[in-house]
Amino acid sequence: MAQWHDNILEVLPDWPRWAMKMLFIMAGLLAVSLLMTALYTPDDEKIESDVKANGSDKENAAKSSKDKTDIKTLHGEFDSFRRKYIVVYLIIMLADWMQGTHMYTLYLSYGVNISALFLTGFLSGAIFAPFLGSFVDKFGRKRSCVVYCVLEIIINLLEHVTNFQLLLLGRVLGGISTNLLFSAFESWMTTEHRHRNFPEEWLARTYSAASIGNGAMAILAGIVAQVLEDQFGHIGPFQGAIALTALALILVLRWEENYGESKEGEHETSTVYHQFMEGWKTTASNSHIWRIGMTQALSEGAMYTFVFMWVPTLLSMDPPGGVPTGCVFSALMMAITMGGLFFQPLESFLTKFVISKANASEFSASLIYTLASASMAIPAYCLSSASSSEHCFERILISFAVVEMCVGLFMPVAGTLRSKYVPDALQGAILNIFRLPLNAVVVGGTYATDVMEPAHVFFLVSGCFLSAALLQATMISSKSPAVDSGSKKTN
Repeated sequence: MAQWHDNILEVLPDWPRWAMKMLFIMAGLLAVSLLMTALYTPDDEKIESDVKANGSDKENAAKSSKDKTDIKTLHGEFDSFRRKYIVVYLIIMLADWMQGTHMYTLYLSYGVNISALFLTGFLSGAIFAPFLGSFVDKFGRKRSCVVYCVLEIIINLLEHVTNFQLLLLGRVLGGISTNLLFSAFESWMTTEHRHRNFPEEWLARTYSAASIGNGAMAILAGIVAQVLEDQFGHIGPFQGAIALTALALILVLRWEENYGESKEGEHETSTVYHQFMEGWKTTASNSHIWRIGMTQALSEGAMYTFVFMWVPTLLSMDPPGGVPTGCVFSALMMAITMGGLFFQPLESFLTKFVISKANASEFSASLIYTLASASMAIPAYCLSSASSSEHCFERILISFAVVEMCVGLFMPVAGTLRSKYVPDALQGAILNIFRLPLNAVVVGGTYATDVMEPAHVFFLVSGCFLSAALLQATMISSKSPAVDSGSKKTN
């Protein structure tokens, strides 16, 4: 037995005991989550089974057989469409994660002003956000996805040089590409989903799959990026990102084009200025839309601030053996994956026992943001008190895992709410308008990490999540606004 134990220890990395324990616990929880959610059957698939079961009597046999065939065909078409989108999404997210995990160390090796580069990227995103979405809607979502891929290849090529001005140019382009990443791809998917007359509730499946895949890609990115760095140096992960983005570009070229238009062919006569003004008018006049935008800004802004905080927070606590950031990062990304897995069963439970289906997503979002707020209050309290450092460290690790699980949950629920309230014709414009307050919160959060005590920053993060929960709660009992038939494709 002792020999078997020693053999296992020889194979495992030489990481601190607490980090290995966290990694194994999260891996076990993820495995259990996968098994539990594998037993979950969406309601429409249950209906399909019922159709099959009720088709025995002669009177309904023909109708039952036709219904079963229609549903099966629709499921097949939807699965094919979702696969087409998810494959591209996962490739670009893997490339994005690979850059994010090693950008700091690359700039550190260049000896440049890292804060100035990161701040330039955020400011660029804030400046271009209000206008870029109108171009996405006018010139086409597929073309915008192509532009994103080309920009990312150029940006990663610029990362090969040590010239500060060229690196700044890369960060400016990075602000543009980030806006495209979080608007063009989602706008294309949502509009194409409706063009193909798939049921609205199936959108949640695509968002859930994207959230699960995003967590999985983050875990994989840490491993792949480390292998590439070991082989090619600090620039290795960025070279890998170029190859992945080129592959995504090839796949995107096979997509159909769609536009921000109320009627077929309207994009040929509408102008960028028209799209820009319509986006702002719709956002300002529709309280549901601007509330969705503000909850997104508060929740994602809090999330990005947490991302800046977790590594220095753990390092400052000086745990035994140090902090293997790659190991902890992988464990936290498993939590995101679990959140994506729980989304559909959570909404199904809420619609059956708590609230009507019409407001389930609003209720889910408020619940998730509240849980995230409570989890961030734990490090705020621990770091500001004289509690036992050992107990505090364990509680903070748990709170970090919980907030990342909330991230995995609110990614699909936020996407579902955007698709519910934002008109197809203005998806690109409005999604980029949302990024204006988001970038403002991120810049404010980044600044706070430099001038405030960690405990106060976590109180601020907790407050942002709580504000998002309260704002989202105002939409639970309100009725969905009537949507212009030209604004959103209907089945």
